[in-house]
Amino acid sequence: KRLVRDYEKRLDVSEAMIHVALGSLMLRRIVHP
Repeated sequence: KRLVRDYEKRLDVSEAMIHVALGSLMLRRIVHP
């Protein structure tokens, strides 16, 4: 059970990282068209 919980935590972190990366890409495009 502990492994599954850790796996879920990692998925959340990777998903957050993807959102941050997408956000920074969008900001760059808006600032530098």
